[in-house]
Amino acid sequence: MTAAAPREPLDLVFMGTPAFAATILEALIEAGHHVRAAYTQPARPAGRGHRPHPSPVQLLAIQHRISVRCPVSLRTQDAQATFSALGADAAVVAAYGLILPRAILAAPRLACLNVHASLLPRWRGAAPIQHALLAGDSETGITIMQVEEGLDTGPIVLQQALPIAPGVSAAELSEALAALGARLIVEALDGVARGTLATRPQPQEGVTYARKINREDGRLDWRLPAAVLGRRVRALDPWPGAFFEGPRIRDGGERIRVLAAIALPESAPGTPGTVLDEQLSIACGDGILRPLLVQRAGRAAVEVAAFLRGHPIAAGTVLPCPATS
Repeated sequence: MTAAAPREPLDLVFMGTPAFAATILEALIEAGHHVRAAYTQPARPAGRGHRPHPSPVQLLAIQHRISVRCPVSLRTQDAQATFSALGADAAVVAAYGLILPRAILAAPRLACLNVHASLLPRWRGAAPIQHALLAGDSETGITIMQVEEGLDTGPIVLQQALPIAPGVSAAELSEALAALGARLIVEALDGVARGTLATRPQPQEGVTYARKINREDGRLDWRLPAAVLGRRVRALDPWPGAFFEGPRIRDGGERIRVLAAIALPESAPGTPGTVLDEQLSIACGDGILRPLLVQRAGRAAVEVAAFLRGHPIAAGTVLPCPATS
């Protein structure tokens, strides 16, 4: 579906990296704005061959013949002069990954707007979608804000809530939020073009921070409630993925990724981490977690029944819990 043409096309600089940001960029292109350059993170090694893979934003920009820039920093005079020379009316930022210094924020003629995937001031920071799911929030949303030097502290331009459906994963929620953000940023830029952009300060109450997610966040600790672990599985899909250590074999356990699971509220006998049955139901600190889709390293994802046929884990096995610090 093509977005309606803006009242006045703007010269833009876009700054973003993942698929969420690529959806925003595509909406700006379809709305008829002139994207002078796309800033994104450099290609990162990925896949089994660890070959550099361009970001989704870079791939989309190349497809539309938009100049791509991948600076490792925006704090140098050269980087700031290059940015300023673009002569943009506005900059749009969406999950870019670099802090924007004052000289960058001041360069666009009219505004520097951020598409943030939360209802600010809740979940300021790098991973708002994941933290909303980890916390069991019932809703999240999109905030279009003016960027300032603080961490997601700028005044709000537009904001709209989105309910979090039961069982939704971070990947699914990100896709829904990207579609909402795409619509709202086009609306916000129309206000910029007409000179009617209005802002309001963020509330002082309700501030929370969404720190960056790392690989170890995916480790499942069976001492926690099953409901918490079920949210972790959904929140960390597709990256870094939830996982547990399989039974100890030879010098160590095999890391097994859990791509889907259900949390059962019934009480579980035995020590947390105990495998309870032939369906790989696992006792937790409160309740039971039953993985549904799992993946061994270097293998395809499979349903648990297929996994257990080739990699049996007997009932009564106690899976290790992470060491406490």
